[in-house]
Amino acid sequence: MVRVDSTAIDRFDTGRFEASRTRLASLAYRLLGSATDAEDAVQDAFLHWQAADRQRLKVPEAWLTKVVTNLCLDRLRSAQARRERAVGAWLPEPLLDGDALLGPADTFEQRESVSLAVLTLMERLSPLERAVYVLREAFAYHHAEIAEILDITESASQQHLHRARRRITAARRGGGEADPASARRIVEEFLAAASSGRTERLVALLTDDVIAISDGAGGLAEKLLRYDTPQRVAAVVRAGFKPTPAKRRLAGGTPAIHYALVNGAPAILFVLGDQVVGAVTFDVAGGKIATVRGISAPARLVRLTEAWRQHGPDTPLIAQW
Repeated sequence: MVRVDSTAIDRFDTGRFEASRTRLASLAYRLLGSATDAEDAVQDAFLHWQAADRQRLKVPEAWLTKVVTNLCLDRLRSAQARRERAVGAWLPEPLLDGDALLGPADTFEQRESVSLAVLTLMERLSPLERAVYVLREAFAYHHAEIAEILDITESASQQHLHRARRRITAARRGGGEADPASARRIVEEFLAAASSGRTERLVALLTDDVIAISDGAGGLAEKLLRYDTPQRVAAVVRAGFKPTPAKRRLAGGTPAIHYALVNGAPAILFVLGDQVVGAVTFDVAGGKIATVRGISAPARLVRLTEAWRQHGPDTPLIAQW
C-alpha cells in the first residue's frame, strides 16, 4: 500500500490556490471597487478552498472564480454595502499603475474596466449586471461560462451584459484613452493654473460639463462633495490648492506634489515623506479635463501608499506645497 503524504498534498493544493490569487483579487477588485474588500473576499475563498473536497474539482480555476464572484455578490447585496453606497460617501479605492490588481490590462476594455470612471459607473448596475460585465469585458469569459458561474441562463447573461453596456455607455464622460504625454501636459497646466489662483486659466482647461468630486479635507466629509460647471469647479480647485497653515497641519507637514498614473489615468499625489496624504485624479476628454476626483481619506490610500514606497524616485512637480 502506498501511503499518501497529506502534508505534501496540502502544500500542492495551497500552491494551486496561490497561483490563482492575483487573478482572483483583480476580479474581486473590479467587482467591489476596494482592494481591501477584494483581499478579504479572496481570503474567504481560500477558506472555502481548504474546506472543499479538492480532489473532486475537475477545473479548480473555474470553481475558485465562481466562489470569489459569489462572495463579492454577497458583499454587494449586503445591507451595509447598500447603506454605505446609498448615502453618497463611496469612492473606488485608487491604485498606482503597476499594481497587480489592475491586471489583466492587454486590451482597451480590460484597462477601462478598472478605471476609476468605470468603477464608479458600475455602481449604477445591479450586482448581476456588474458581475456579467466584469467577467465578459475584463476576463473574456463566454456567456456559457458566465451562466455557470452565476447560476443563470446564457440568455440572461447576454441580457445583463447588454443592459450594463448600455448604461455605462450612456453615462460615460471620457473620450477613450488619453495620450500619456498630452495627459501629463494638461495636468501640469492644471496645477500651474490652480497654483496661480487665476480662475480663468482653470476654466479654459475644463470641459463645459466638468464635475469635481471630493471626500473632503482629510477625507472627513460624511458625504461626497460634488461640484459642477467650469466656474464652480475652478473656484473650488483654486481654493483647495491654495496652501495654508491649517491645511499643512491637517496633512501633518508640507507635502511635495508628484505626477503619477492612478488606475490608468493621470493624477497628482500629495506626498509627505513616504506617505501619500492625498490624490487628485483626472478624466481627460477631447484635450480637456472632464472629471476631477479628490481622495484624501487615509483608509482609501493605504495600498496606494504601499505601492508608492516601492516606486522609484522622481522629481516632484512642486517640492514644497
